Amino acid sequence: MTELHLWLRHEARTTERRTPIVPDDARRLVGHGVELTVEESPQRVFPIEEYEAAGCRVAPAGSWMTAPRDAVVLGLKELPGEPAGLTHRHIFFGHAYKGQPGAAELLGRFAAGGGALFDLEYLVDDAGRRLAAFGFWAGYLGAALAVLRHRGRLRAPLTPTTKEDLDATLQPVADDAGFTGLVIGALGRSGRGARAAFATAGADPTCWDLAETRDLDRPALLRHDVMVNAVLATTPVPPFLREQDLDTPGRGLRTLCDVTCDVGSPLNVLPVYDETTTWDEPVRRLRDAPPLDLIAIDNLPSLLPLESSTDFSAALLPHLLDFGVSGAWGRCLDRFRDASRALGLDKGESHDH
Repeated sequence: MTELHLWLRHEARTTERRTPIVPDDARRLVGHGVELTVEESPQRVFPIEEYEAAGCRVAPAGSWMTAPRDAVVLGLKELPGEPAGLTHRHIFFGHAYKGQPGAAELLGRFAAGGGALFDLEYLVDDAGRRLAAFGFWAGYLGAALAVLRHRGRLRAPLTPTTKEDLDATLQPVADDAGFTGLVIGALGRSGRGARAAFATAGADPTCWDLAETRDLDRPALLRHDVMVNAVLATTPVPPFLREQDLDTPGRGLRTLCDVTCDVGSPLNVLPVYDETTTWDEPVRRLRDAPPLDLIAIDNLPSLLPLESSTDFSAALLPHLLDFGVSGAWGRCLDRFRDASRALGLDKGESHDH
């Protein structure tokens, strides 16, 4: 591997407490000759001192903007709005290849600066399977919050916790009424997480995946009390819920959690809302009679930052040790170039540095 300088940035989003690299894995990277600079971040679940002890250099929050041009900037969620031109190679979840709001602007910033996006969502193996993902914890938390809301025990604002404490709140108590749950996308990472949370809550949900959604039984869907959507569509499919479905007489559905949060995308399978919910206001009432509540938080795993970061970092580490412009990273780069070209932004310049 050629000499690699990774720059772990502070996350601009105030509710983002995760990190793609935990201190133990930072130590492994340094031990393999990677230069690792870590920005100070008061909200990151791991204190900066642990990275310093692992042999990392420490830099002020936001200093990636003036980092050496050959540094690879590593993060999770969206970049701040400036600078207008992005000169570095960036690794993070860009959400920019499916026509999402702000996608063209982000890719335009890379075109303006000559940088490149290695989108973690598209870090995949030869068969297209994700190599590092937060899906299990997203599904676990999505189902957990939905159950707590349905039982009247969800407290806002949401705050980060541990799995042990979360599971304690999920345990059924004597006065809990029974309910029916549905997980769509039950066989994927997020679906497995949702099923595990339902099990902790003492519920045995209906599980649907591709076979059950090819010819969707909407009346059956609407008979469930609690639904968790864990499907990330990559090609257009008929929506699982439409606006008119919410007004179906006799609708049983009371609590809906959209783990995927593909709002704004033409591939959105739940086009019944147009804005995600937040930690401060995690629930939005879609209908009053009978009530239907929506939870759609797009950084759910940050509510279990220690567990989710540790799992993700372990999966990402071997690929960072093999960082380059071929293999899985090459596929990331190809996807970026294809998306830029589709917008007329790729003028043939090299992003390989």
